[in-house]
Amino acid sequence: MVEVFIDPDGDGKNYIEIGVNAFSSGYDMLLKRIASNCGGWSTSMAFDIAGMETAGKITLEGFDTEIKILFSSLKTIKKGNFTPPKTGTKWKGNAFRIDYGNTTEYLALQYYKSLKYGFHQPEEFAIFEFME
Repeated sequence: MVEVFIDPDGDGKNYIEIGVNAFSSGYDMLLKRIASNCGGWSTSMAFDIAGMETAGKITLEGFDTEIKILFSSLKTIKKGNFTPPKTGTKWKGNAFRIDYGNTTEYLALQYYKSLKYGFHQPEEFAIFEFME
């Protein structure tokens, strides 16, 4: 399983989670902070990234995944302050690989210091900068 968290305005108050597995099954949801710390979240599976496409492929080394999202779909995040990115635009986000094999293994693009709330640490997300 690969999960990607995207917080376009970087405020840590709401962000989307996209997941896809090696068999191309995917999901998207919106998470909104309802408490002052990372422990209080409201999730909405009703949120839908229109036109999202996911693909997974099992390889000899493991699996590859691809996720395609239309930026216009992110405009629907209420109070998300979304604006289309251009060169130099910075978003906060993170990416994770979870392997549910013989043992469960986690790998993160940006590791988080606090283990209290798992992956849901928007204050510790990486910075994604759009390049030409």
